[in-house]
Amino acid sequence: MTERLYYNDPYLREFDAVVRGVSRRGERLVVSLDRTAFYPTSGGQPFDTGTIGSYRVVDVLDENGGTIDHVVSDVPDTSISPGAAIHGAIDWDRRFDHMQQHTGQHVLSAAFDKRFGVRTVSFHLGAQSSTIDLAREMTAAEIAAAEDDANRVVWEDRPVAIRYADAEEAAALPLRKESLRGGTLRLIEVEGFDLSACGGTHVARTGAIGIVAIASWERFKGGQRLEFRCGARALARFRSQRDAMAGSVRLLSVLPEEIPASIERLQSETKEQKRSLTALQNELARFRAEELAASAESLHGVRAVLRAVDADANGLKALATAIVSKPGHFVVLTSAVSPLLIVIARSTDVAVAANEILAALIKQFGGRGGGRPEFAQGGGVEVGTQVLLVSARHDFVRRAQQ
Repeated sequence: MTERLYYNDPYLREFDAVVRGVSRRGERLVVSLDRTAFYPTSGGQPFDTGTIGSYRVVDVLDENGGTIDHVVSDVPDTSISPGAAIHGAIDWDRRFDHMQQHTGQHVLSAAFDKRFGVRTVSFHLGAQSSTIDLAREMTAAEIAAAEDDANRVVWEDRPVAIRYADAEEAAALPLRKESLRGGTLRLIEVEGFDLSACGGTHVARTGAIGIVAIASWERFKGGQRLEFRCGARALARFRSQRDAMAGSVRLLSVLPEEIPASIERLQSETKEQKRSLTALQNELARFRAEELAASAESLHGVRAVLRAVDADANGLKALATAIVSKPGHFVVLTSAVSPLLIVIARSTDVAVAANEILAALIKQFGGRGGGRPEFAQGGGVEVGTQVLLVSARHDFVRRAQQ
């Protein structure tokens, strides 16, 4: 059994301990101590990192009947054995960040519970942001009201106390959420606002949370998932959004409050420009198609257009479609640069199947693609345009003669 120093003093940054066990977990060394300030992954809160002796702690586990295991990185020419005295130090910035987020979660969950009677189903503290899952969906106004309540408690700088009670005593207390655990319970009390059973690390006063900022929300499993940030994370998010806002203001030459309307206007203009561009491309394709059709060669009574064209996939498709809209035409178009794009199409009165020609070309030269007898397209063909077109011509003639 490992003594958990963080239970009573989450602000403890360094400690001395005795090694109780050393083992292996895959390629990593695992060290257990008689006492530790390292918090293991538990209850939605990630583990602490830091050092024990010369070793870097990269994971902390609570999977061994009350013994906390420290997964460490190997250090060359260094050994560790049971009975050895060792000094540990946690990464304080990471720990304090977790304390801000976890205590902020208690306050935010209590705010939703007190004002609206909505319970928190689960909580997760991530590397960048944290989430709580609420039992039902809330309106934007309700979310803002709970957020205001939470920050009022933060700015009142209320004490956050650690208490202990057995299961029977805890049953008589106004816990926000009933605990199903037996034995002695560790309780976290935000003075006059929240009382919850929790094994995590928390700040000593709510003022240390700094701020509770809800970043976004979405429907989740019949309820609602809220993403939030506290303290330094909220400040980092504000700076990021401030810089993005400043860049947008500079690029759009508008005031901050005018950005949404400006973006909406730009989107509308872009859609209109795309429609105009598409119409022009179609008109150009029609003229180019007439030019290509005029240069068609006669193959077994079919006007065949086999050409390399400087166009992308959409351009090739538009040209081929325009040409075969007239009877008696068969088209094989490729892009001008390797790897080649290929579009093959036929008029409705032509018997040779476009997809069969494409399949033969891919089998011969590689690439990928597919389609129907009337239209097929492919790409990734690594061969010269003239070599491919000659092969396509020979295959068309062979199939037309059958």
